[in-house]
Amino acid sequence: MLSRVAQNIYWMTRYVERAEDTARLINVNTNLLLDLPRTTTFGWLPLIFIVGAESQFFEKDPHRLVDEANVVRFLINDRDHPGSIISSLAAARENLRTTRDTVPREAWEQINGLYIYARDHVPSRRGRYEFLRRVILGAQQIGGLLAGAMSRTAAYDFVRLGHYLERADMTTRILDVRSANLLSHARQTQQSQGQSQMQTQTPASTQEEQDPFESIQWMSVLKSLSAYQMYRQQVRVRVSGPDVLKFLLQDEYFPRAVAFCLRQLDICLRKLPRHDAALAALAALRQKLNAATVPELSREGLHDFIDEVQIGLSQLHDQIAAAYFAH
Repeated sequence: MLSRVAQNIYWMTRYVERAEDTARLINVNTNLLLDLPRTTTFGWLPLIFIVGAESQFFEKDPHRLVDEANVVRFLINDRDHPGSIISSLAAARENLRTTRDTVPREAWEQINGLYIYARDHVPSRRGRYEFLRRVILGAQQIGGLLAGAMSRTAAYDFVRLGHYLERADMTTRILDVRSANLLSHARQTQQSQGQSQMQTQTPASTQEEQDPFESIQWMSVLKSLSAYQMYRQQVRVRVSGPDVLKFLLQDEYFPRAVAFCLRQLDICLRKLPRHDAALAALAALRQKLNAATVPELSREGLHDFIDEVQIGLSQLHDQIAAAYFAH
């Protein structure tokens, strides 16, 4: 198999997954802001940090207003932003255009059609939900076509490598930014409660009032990854930060959990030649993930841990690229 073909297929699935995940984020954030009280400071800036595009967002205008209209436009149809939905779909289409014979014809037609739809339907606020729904369903159809009609050759292994590496990366990004906001807010709430109790010497009710809103935000983390229903089936307790983190980092049965993605990457790499360096990088990453004590991370050190995981994912990509794309 040509390294150029392997690289194109790998990046094609990464870009499709990126477009789907971005659409999910926008949808969930819209619904979250409707559920939270108006006094909350939680807005649209976290989405920019999740996709790691803060420098690009402010590059043209350092004083650019971080409001719903600007952020949504940047994430959906800004062609100067390589991680926007339209840019991701365009890149996926271009990567597959010259290697169409490696995938079922229906998959190419679906990618081409989804890109044309996104290009021709810049959504208004009223039509945003339907637009994002079409993008998510279209990306899922592409995955279904590849899974249901593609021979299990090396080409399919590269499809899965790109798919699960991008998915693991997005899951860690969502956890890093969302949980940082939630945990810092929880610490501020505890500090304000302590000061209030010292001043009034009466039991504080703030925690009881805040818990529902904190639970709503942790639910938004799960819903960003379509994980809420599976979380309730597996955990069977009230949504809480430590349980959500453990589920999305270490659960080996949920397809968007980091541990599940890493296990799938291991399966794919073992079927490919010249996999020693990539498997070594993957093994170190899995060991770090399995050794983590999530309840302690939920209180302190989570950001540094997520940084280490993301560095590990980047190193894994570098090993894959060196072994298969540089020839």
